[in-house]
Amino acid sequence: MTLVNWRTMVLASALALTSAAVSAQSEGGLQPQSGIPSNQMPGALVGVQFDQRLNETLPLDLMFKDEEGRDVRLGTYFNRRPVVLAFVYYECPMLCSQVMNGITSALTALDERVGADFDVVAVSFDPRETPVMAAAKKKSYVDRYNRQGGEGGFHFLTGSEASIKALTAAAGFNYAWDEQTQQFAHASGFVVTTPTGKLSRYFFGIEYAPRDIKFALIESSAGRVGSLADQVLLYCYHYDPKTGSYSFVAMKAVQLGGAFTLLALAGFVVVAIRREHRAGH
Repeated sequence: MTLVNWRTMVLASALALTSAAVSAQSEGGLQPQSGIPSNQMPGALVGVQFDQRLNETLPLDLMFKDEEGRDVRLGTYFNRRPVVLAFVYYECPMLCSQVMNGITSALTALDERVGADFDVVAVSFDPRETPVMAAAKKKSYVDRYNRQGGEGGFHFLTGSEASIKALTAAAGFNYAWDEQTQQFAHASGFVVTTPTGKLSRYFFGIEYAPRDIKFALIESSAGRVGSLADQVLLYCYHYDPKTGSYSFVAMKAVQLGGAFTLLALAGFVVVAIRREHRAGH
């Protein structure tokens, strides 16, 4: 394929991406919440944040229920090895599964093993959820991880509203219930703690670099606290299961992703043209 043909194909791809994005928005695939300007945060997201509270210690005396319905002290899962701590809710229609999928996929790439070198603790921030739901989620992620020790290293907890609020507040995880949609508005990510429950490193989004997690676990196992992470938050908000559409923030994320893709393609074309021009001289 000649450079000219390659350049033409790239430009055509860029145009196709632009057309697809516009089409998705015009056909209702991604709809903003009506009545909200594009530069304004929806009311349900005001105050929803994942604050980095590095070097602070979690309240390990809090009580929760494990997947078997037994009362457990949070500290049961600490004092031995680092902990990957995720705040999710098990019936979340959007980001929570993506967060857990991203965590599990990244962990399968590590030499370090769940249950031997560190633990994974998922805590539901919906007090209505039950140990039965937690057990089902645990099984799905133990199966997904599919490595020795997973059964003893993954822990899915439920708890009272008081325990949940105390733990999420200590970790800086701020969420909100939206009465209109009957869903939680929350950010995505997780935190790594030292064996003693000290907040060591935050990860945001839904995809995580295994090498970064590895370094965070090494630091945490030695009791060291990492540095502040760049905060690029995704929010779970206004997912409509009837139409399969997302609103506002999800739409903005897609738009930004499309813009970055187009910029990258344009940059490639410019570089290719300059190289071709220099080669001709």
